[in-house]
Amino acid sequence: MSVRFGSIGGGVMGEALLSRLIAANFCAPESVLVSEPSAERREFLQQRYGVGVTADNSEAAASDIVLLAVKPQVLELVAVDLAAKGGLKPGALLLSILAGVSLGRLREALGKAAMVRAMPNLPLTVGEGMTAIASSAETTPAQIQQAKEIFSAVGQVVEVPESLMDAVTGLSGSGPAFVAIAIEALADGGVKAGLPRGIASQLALQTVLGTAKLLQESGWHPAELKDRVTSPGGTTIAGVAELEKGGLRSALISAVDKAYERSRELGRS
Repeated sequence: MSVRFGSIGGGVMGEALLSRLIAANFCAPESVLVSEPSAERREFLQQRYGVGVTADNSEAAASDIVLLAVKPQVLELVAVDLAAKGGLKPGALLLSILAGVSLGRLREALGKAAMVRAMPNLPLTVGEGMTAIASSAETTPAQIQQAKEIFSAVGQVVEVPESLMDAVTGLSGSGPAFVAIAIEALADGGVKAGLPRGIASQLALQTVLGTAKLLQESGWHPAELKDRVTSPGGTTIAGVAELEKGGLRSALISAVDKAYERSRELGRS
């Protein structure tokens, strides 16, 4: 499938998505145009992926599918710039990955259009992202399917009501940081027990990776896996008891909840 694909913003998330789309032949490099204010960044993207680059947002906005991948605080500046030069192409699909920016705010800034608000997370950079999407009333089923295909190129996709996007942000958006802390803590535990740092880090990382893959492929509930590993009077139940004493479970629940509340606050600002 070949479409004209524009990206307003050429940062890490935008680059990760575009690189995967090109690799999956969703769009050809010559049909991609990235608008990016940094000349150094434009040169890098052009040389690395063979895409077109420009400093003019309106040129990228003239595409069939437009990825909005700028910082939320510059949305109004981008909107004013686009409005002065004709706005989005009629019938175009806008994909926004602006954290905390609602479809209503996008509509106020850019006018009525087919829009999909997406909340991807950082693992998309290695093709293992988790993205939730919500669409505007103007978006057709075919365009929603297009959006799903695009984000499927960098991981898994779920469609949710927009009212749940802040909850998504708290869980899968912020979640990689929580998991990284858990991996670091596991490695520190290994070091405390006498393991060299490099080996402890490898053990912790592969244990988390393998556990996630096992849960995904087996369909087991996490409690079932825990019960399978935990034998009476053994090492694992001793460790689990310490986790419960330390409140790990409630701390993670609270972390997601606090991230959710902060996402709501940012959306209102």
